[in-house]
Amino acid sequence: MTATDPALTALAQGWSALALLHGRIEAHIERALQSRHDLSVREYSLLDVLSRQHDGEGGHLQMKQVADAVVLSQSATTRLVTRLEDRGLLERYLCPTDRRGIYTNVTAAGLELLDEARPTNDAALREALDEAARNPELAPLVRVVESLKVATAA
Repeated sequence: MTATDPALTALAQGWSALALLHGRIEAHIERALQSRHDLSVREYSLLDVLSRQHDGEGGHLQMKQVADAVVLSQSATTRLVTRLEDRGLLERYLCPTDRRGIYTNVTAAGLELLDEARPTNDAALREALDEAARNPELAPLVRVVESLKVATAA
């Protein structure tokens, strides 16, 4: 294969379209969350991920798992947790079975903000997808996103 191989070019174009779709969606959601709830997309995602923890076995996430879930480095995730903790939206505590482990929970204020922000996030996502669907280059990707069915925990 060479750099001008049509298969590579098509692959690069597909990747470019996917990156464009992601960027447009994230920017649209970011503007909506910031203006209405003073939250970034990353902050919203972190609150959402942490709100799904439970007290059962394997129910609390280690910082690496949280970082993977919000697609950030561990250090960036720690800084994000600290910012939200400073705002009273998260709290950290030592793992009861392993004193080296630190868990993070969403506070009542964090859950309230998340509940208020969720409709904004969902509406902004829908708006961004509808707008992208009007672009012939992005429409096939929008259809794929809309067709995805992710298993939810019972």
